[in-house]
This record gives sequence, C-alpha cells and structure tokens, in this order.
Amino acid sequence: MGISHYLRGIGRGKYGARALPREQAADLFAQVLDGSVSDLEIGAFCVAMRFKGITPDEMAGFLDATQARLARFPATRQPLVVLPSYNGARRLPVLTPLLALLVARAGLPVLLHGCPTEAGRVSSQTVLAALGIPALDAPRPIANGELVHVDTAVLCPGMKRLLDTRQTIGLRNPGHSVVKLMQPGSCVQLVVSSHTHPEYAGVMTETFERMGMSGMLSKGTEGESVADPRRTLQIDGFVRGQRRILQEKQAGTAATVSGLPTATDAAATADYIQRVLNDQLPAPPAIARQVAYICALAQELA
Repeated sequence: MGISHYLRGIGRGKYGARALPREQAADLFAQVLDGSVSDLEIGAFCVAMRFKGITPDEMAGFLDATQARLARFPATRQPLVVLPSYNGARRLPVLTPLLALLVARAGLPVLLHGCPTEAGRVSSQTVLAALGIPALDAPRPIANGELVHVDTAVLCPGMKRLLDTRQTIGLRNPGHSVVKLMQPGSCVQLVVSSHTHPEYAGVMTETFERMGMSGMLSKGTEGESVADPRRTLQIDGFVRGQRRILQEKQAGTAATVSGLPTATDAAATADYIQRVLNDQLPAPPAIARQVAYICALAQELA
C-alpha cells in the first residue's frame, strides 16, 4: 500500500502537519518495521516526524505495531522488570547495568534490552560484557533474581534497522522513543523508562496511562533510565496506567559522588559496579532509592 498518503499529512512542517489517529499510526509504523516501504520513504518519515513532533495517539499506534512484532520472553513468576538502554555514557559512567543488577539482587527478574545508537559512547552492553554477562541470542525463561540482556535486533529486526537510520540521516526518529516503552515479556511487566526532552514527558506519560502500562518514568541521565547519582529528580510511577509521584524533584546538583569513577570506559565502570555489588562501595543513594521504588511497584503488581 505504501505510506505516501501518510507522508502528505505529517510532512507539512511543525504548524501545517496533521496528526495521525492511532490506527493509521500503527499501519504506517508496521510498514516501516516490516521493510515494505523504500529507504526514501523511511527517510521522509523520519524527517517529517522530527519536525512535526509526536502525539500520544501516534506513540500508542507506533507501540501497537511494535508490540505485534516483538519476540517474546516467557512469563515469569514475579513481574518482569524491563530496562531499555540505548544512549550509553558520555560524561558520566553508564550505570544502567548497576541498576539492573541491584534490582535482580533484590529478587526480581530483569530484562535489559538495547543496542548502541550513539557513536563514541560506552554502552551498557559493553559494560555487561566486561562483567562476564553475555547477551542472549534468543528469548528464554528468566529466573527470579536473574539479569539477562538482549540486542534489539533479536527482539525486532525492523526496529534495529529503523534505529540505524540515524547513522545515515543524522537525526533521531520515533523509534528512539518507542524502544523505551517496549514490553517484550509474556507476563506482567514493569517498564523503567525515561525521556530526554520536556515535550516527551507528557507524551510518554499519556502513553503509560492510555495503554494501562506499569512502570516508572523520569528524566533520563544522558538518555539512560538509571537515576542521576548527582541529583534528585522527579520520578513518576504507574500501576496499570494509574500515575503517582514517587519522588519530588529537589534543586541542586552535587559536584561529586563518593566512590563514583571519573573514567567512563567499560572496564572502569564494570570494576566500580563489581565493588558496589561486593559491598566494598555504597550504591549511590539516588540509585538505591530507585531500586526501592521498583521493588515497591513490583510488589503491588505481584
């Protein structure tokens, strides 16, 4: 069928573009993920959405199409904690693996998914490899208290292709937000998500609510869902679409965090994480609080 008729509506710029209803957004995104449209059309879609911006209906439709194409992990006894990790480290060590391992140590099954999307950054995947935790090549059961991680290409090859378009056109696209809301499990799931720009906070909040999702949403730490160890930011929790504020924002940024490495490479980050897990160093308080919030939400869902 093609997506040119959709492009005519969304490609008229920030003020002239027409938002798509959820069903049309799902159809457009399904064709993009299935690779049934040309590279030129996919590029036009990415650029048009970048200028137009995304609405909650469109986000929900894009997520509908994605969910229908995801490889699924089997059901777990406890709620499955889902951690997207796509941005990696820039100025701070990427501590999403630490968050994932602390949540697993608390007894919950944890799935971290992602792939490098930022050239020159250190990814969670390289840190986990340095910790001796290999990536899966196919979904499998996840035990309580276990962390597994998987590349986006295993979950949804079409999504990985869409994310890779950034290397060609130099712009993010809706796929970079959709991956932070994916639910790859066949069970109750708790998605620990984040937003990078203020305009996405409202869209992602409405998506959690409309789709009855459970999880947590906060401003990202360099794009990652782990709490910023230097700050106390607002954290919203969701239980089956019902929102509440788990933590209020506090002003100020700490200049240093005790024990946190100044290097951001995978080896230094892995060594720091291992020291925290061995109780040789304390976990940053902001991350310890985030773990407690996740466990409390999971208990409500159990």
